[in-house]
Amino acid sequence: MSGTTTAAARCRRAAGNGANRWVVLVVLCASLLLVAVDATVLHVAVPAVTEDLKPSGVELLWIVDVYPLVCASLLILFGTLGDRIGRRRVLLLGYGLFGVASGLAAVAENASMLIGARALLGVGGAMIMPATLSILRQVFPDRRERALAIGVWTGVAAVGAAVGPLLGGFLLEHFWWGSVFLVNIPLMLVSLPVGRLLLPESTGDRNGPWDVVGALMAAAGLFGLVLGVKRLGSGDSPFDLYTLLPLVLGAGLLAAFVRRQKRRTYPLVDLRMFARPAFSTSVGCIVLAMLALVGLELIAAQYLQLVLGLSPLETGLRMLPLTIAAMAAGLLGSQMLRRFGPRRMVSVGFCLTAGAVVLLTVMGTHDNPALLLVGFVLLGFGLETTLFGAYESMLSEAPQTQAGGAAAIGETSYQLGAGIGIALLGSVMNAAYTPGLSGVPGVPESASTAAGHSLGEAYQVAGRLGGSSGEALRHAARDSFVHGLHVTLLVSAALLLLGAAMALRLPRVMECGAPAAGAAGSADVAPVPAPREANAKVRAESSVS
Repeated sequence: MSGTTTAAARCRRAAGNGANRWVVLVVLCASLLLVAVDATVLHVAVPAVTEDLKPSGVELLWIVDVYPLVCASLLILFGTLGDRIGRRRVLLLGYGLFGVASGLAAVAENASMLIGARALLGVGGAMIMPATLSILRQVFPDRRERALAIGVWTGVAAVGAAVGPLLGGFLLEHFWWGSVFLVNIPLMLVSLPVGRLLLPESTGDRNGPWDVVGALMAAAGLFGLVLGVKRLGSGDSPFDLYTLLPLVLGAGLLAAFVRRQKRRTYPLVDLRMFARPAFSTSVGCIVLAMLALVGLELIAAQYLQLVLGLSPLETGLRMLPLTIAAMAAGLLGSQMLRRFGPRRMVSVGFCLTAGAVVLLTVMGTHDNPALLLVGFVLLGFGLETTLFGAYESMLSEAPQTQAGGAAAIGETSYQLGAGIGIALLGSVMNAAYTPGLSGVPGVPESASTAAGHSLGEAYQVAGRLGGSSGEALRHAARDSFVHGLHVTLLVSAALLLLGAAMALRLPRVMECGAPAAGAAGSADVAPVPAPREANAKVRAESSVS
């Protein structure tokens, strides 16, 4: 056995505390699947919730958005808390809170109760998400195996996002809307004892006090920033008081948080990680990938339903190849990373995704299933390749003692990129869509203005107008939407190519030797010798003997 293999095996035994690391991966992926499903399962239940609870427009918006909003704002708080008090402990607490909140949401009798339950679900999700990645970082100290584990982990995330609407639709056909939450409880009842039995406990650097004030500043700052971005994404003016105030306060609190961490002897998050090109570049690639594509997916769903006239189930099935391709890329990710290295893998992933986006500009007002199939497959494979390489590089570059904080930074970047993408691409779409509805023959100016808000509203206005005017407005709106989609696709392609250029700062090869400075000092994991150093050591010992 080579020195590298021996050291890696010793690391795995120490890290796993006797537990099979692949069984641990299964438990962690089950946790992730539950959180990912819950992020999207409510979308198809919104009409049933609206009919039963009769929430106001603002309440309905909070029912849908409060879960990702709370989850994103608390990721750094609970990620760093796990480094301090134990990642498994935080994960198990998250399991319990997630189960309780699911029960409360299922029996909610009014909108306020459902909003509160969804907020608690967000707290539980913020406990679970960074803990899964940081525990994975610990039980897979060998980077080759960790790359395979991250590929499975990211593939499960893609499955969860796709399964959510399908599972919700199935449950709504047979049960009431609360069943989309109730299904979480038996899974949590199984996950709690299994996690307690099988998952190893680990902590990071416990030196100095935990920065409670800094954690609250980060949470409040992220809450304000994400809230403002979500309001921009819903079409609110950036100068609206309820949009501008959260953005300004959020940005100010985060700036104060950064200054505070730089001054502290024992910071909550070691910002020196961002001085490492591989770490900061990986975070930037995650933001750019999500910024370019999340808003695009939302617009694509509208295209399939409103332009092509597909049902929600047909829309989900049309986009299923994207998920399957993403799963395939996740499972092949470790092999591609070893062969091509992070720089080439992430850069090519961005370019492949940009090519798929440009290909989709051929889409028009008529259905082209073959084009959509090829475009979505390339899109899913390219996106997952990019995210896999970025996540793996980010997690491998971070010190093991800061694994929870690094995982929280990655997940926060994902959420911020998604929110900014919806706002940015939504604005591009509206700017390209609205001008095409002015001056439609026979359509009053007030009707054209109302139709310019969205394609769905344009169809409603056209229905009220009726006759040739209504039909002319319908055709103009559909053509304008397709034009706006093409412009948005080209903007997304430009952002993706920018990401490809950014990825050139990543390491050229996958380094599987000793951990980065800071990781080797961890008491939990012994350093793995670099292959050349290990072989030299074996030869030296042989010559001495």
